[in-house]
Amino acid sequence: MISVLIVEDDPMVAEINKRYLSKLEGFRLAATASSVDEAIRVLGEEEIQLILLDIFMPGKQGLELLTYLRKHELEVDVIMISAASDLERIKKALRYGVVDYLIKPFEFERFHAALAGYQEQARFADKQEAVSQQELDNYLLHRDEAAVVEDLPKGLTKDTLKQVWDAVQKLKAGPFSTDDVAQLVGISRVSVRKYLNFLKDIGILDVKVIYGTVGRPVYQHEYNAFKEHLIKNFL
Repeated sequence: MISVLIVEDDPMVAEINKRYLSKLEGFRLAATASSVDEAIRVLGEEEIQLILLDIFMPGKQGLELLTYLRKHELEVDVIMISAASDLERIKKALRYGVVDYLIKPFEFERFHAALAGYQEQARFADKQEAVSQQELDNYLLHRDEAAVVEDLPKGLTKDTLKQVWDAVQKLKAGPFSTDDVAQLVGISRVSVRKYLNFLKDIGILDVKVIYGTVGRPVYQHEYNAFKEHLIKNFL
C-alpha cells in the first residue's frame, strides 16, 4: 500500500481528495495537514511515500515544502494539486521533481490518471535494482498509456469522440472554445463539454477559464501535442 499525506488548507478540497483517494486500490491515507509546518511534523512521525500538495496555504506555501524535501533528501514523491496555473510556479514545481501537476478544478478521471501513473512508477521502481535500456525506454516512453483506462467514461461514445477529435484537429493551431467545437460537430455545447473535459482529463487539452465583466466564464482549450498519442486508446 502506498501511504499518502494530503496537504491542503481548504477542508472541502481536502475532503474531495480524501474521497477520490478512497476509490483507488493500493493507496492508504496516512494523514492530512493544513499547513507546511504540520506536514513537516507528520513527515517526522509517519512513513509517507506520496504527498498530494497544494501551493496556496496560510504561512509557508507548498513550494517551500518542496524545498524542505530536497534539502533534507527525503525519499517522498509529490503530486501538486493547486489552483496555481502560472508557468513560473509550475516550472519551479517540476524542477523540484513533482511527478504530476493537477490544476483545480479537476475531475476524478484526471486524479485517477495521476495516481495510477504514480502507482505504475512505484511498481517499476520496486521490481528490480538494475534494468536494461529497453526496459527503461519502455517505461519512460509509454508510462502515460499504462495510466489510462481504455474504456470511455459512462455516457461517452466512440463515434462522437471521433467527431469531436476531428474538430479539435481543425482548431488545434490556437486556443478554441466549446462553442467552436460545437459548431463544427453539430451537437449541443453540453455534450461537447463532456468530451472536451475527457480530453483534458487524459492530458491532451489544457484549459484556461477566462472571466469577463458580464456573462458566464469562457473555457479556452489549448492542444497538447506531446500527449496526442493517448487518444489512440479510445478511437
